Amino acid sequence: MSEAQRADGWSAWPAPAKLNLFLHVTGRRADDYHALQTVFRILAWGDTVFFRPRADGRVARIGDGAAGVPEADDLLVRAAKLLQKASNCSQGVDIRIEKRIPMGGGFGGGSSNAATTLVALDALWGLGLGEERLAALGLELGADVPVFVRGRNAWAEGVGEQLVAVDLPPAWYVLAAPDVHASTAELFRDPDLTRDAPPTTIAGFLSGAALGNAFEPVLRRREPAVEAMFGLLARIGTPRLTGSGSGCFVEFADRESAEAALAALPPGIPAWLARGAERSPLLDAVEQHP
Repeated sequence: MSEAQRADGWSAWPAPAKLNLFLHVTGRRADDYHALQTVFRILAWGDTVFFRPRADGRVARIGDGAAGVPEADDLLVRAAKLLQKASNCSQGVDIRIEKRIPMGGGFGGGSSNAATTLVALDALWGLGLGEERLAALGLELGADVPVFVRGRNAWAEGVGEQLVAVDLPPAWYVLAAPDVHASTAELFRDPDLTRDAPPTTIAGFLSGAALGNAFEPVLRRREPAVEAMFGLLARIGTPRLTGSGSGCFVEFADRESAEAALAALPPGIPAWLARGAERSPLLDAVEQHP
């Protein structure tokens, strides 16, 4: 946090993006949600959320927030109000965001924003609720929020909330975002979606088994822009889809290889680099908070 930010009351907190290194739909649960298996990779890149505590109990979004999202529906605002209610906190906060993560791309922007709000305000308001309670609150906002609260690369099952931390090797990624906002609900209704993939294991994933994303063939068929992006990225490696969004990525072992691959893409492609993190930069921000 810069001196200027501290002087005017604002503090900056990271809200990192994620990748799903694979994603299988293995069946339907008793509560009618689909059962999933995936691995979340936290990235050392994402949004920045700014908070300025206030004493009057009001939660106010400063600026437009995520494009087109009403303030009442914004996960930043919802997370702050949920934390207020759960902790009986009388404090308020101004919130603004520097948005980098594309909406609808499957990079987890909204979920990460919500998690950062819970974790940062727990610190700024002096609540001390702790990781378990914050992760439980996060689940009320979305299935992907707990992994961002916990801040570690993880094997996930259930709807994505049953997490086991995993150690992943260093990696760099070329990320790309076709201008497509995919509807997860519509994709789950698509008759071509594979909903009964045989369950795999953490050991199976770590052995290097070729595990895909159930939504990839569906999106590539439905969205020409996604199919075209896969064609372009295939020139530099093996492209994969993240989550149920339209975001794509290619993995590399080191930065130099990723930079060379990015440079080999045609000019004007909406693609950029990101490093896979060993753990979330949000955890570092908490530790550095006075």
